[in-house]
Amino acid sequence: MVSLNASSLDGLLDFSQTSLTVCLLSILFNPVAWNIVAQNEYRNKTITRIFRGNAYYGCYFLALLIFSFGMLRDSLYHRALLDQPRHAILPAPYDTLVPATLFFMGQTFVVTSTWALGITGTFLGDYFGILMDHRVEGFPFNVLRDPMYVGSTMSFAATALWYERPAGLLITFYVYVVYVVALRFEGPFTDMIYTKREQERKNLKKA
Repeated sequence: MVSLNASSLDGLLDFSQTSLTVCLLSILFNPVAWNIVAQNEYRNKTITRIFRGNAYYGCYFLALLIFSFGMLRDSLYHRALLDQPRHAILPAPYDTLVPATLFFMGQTFVVTSTWALGITGTFLGDYFGILMDHRVEGFPFNVLRDPMYVGSTMSFAATALWYERPAGLLITFYVYVVYVVALRFEGPFTDMIYTKREQERKNLKKA
């Protein structure tokens, strides 16, 4: 079993691999880019105008981009892992049981979140003016506040454990930090959208 400490880090992480740099950049790109694009869409309706005012078509287009770049990011992560040093992390049989269970749980959170929110709810439909009538409170949102981000992070960790790449665990921590920072921007902005909607409803009732 490998202990991640300063003295052994050189043998566990190969910084010279270009695939590692590309992987880290792709992980950073996704949440940053989509937050910028979505907030611009809320303010300027750039994508909606491209689709002649159809917010749903615009949202579906962005969903396709987000999904495609997510698949690319996962592919780059897999490539980066294979280029990193391999060391046993967990003893048998936990070396397969733990990552398999972790991956299953992570994907369960991701898939059930998408099912509960729908395409527009999952892929930033709020920023297109496609708002949900009520807050989703069923599974997995009754277990976790941000199940999609948690599930994705769990899947990164599971993959690192499965391929026995300690570098993957460091990348997973990096993923976690990127998601936490992204949520500090995404969460309040989404709350603002719904707060504004509720205020508009109250104003209509008064009128």
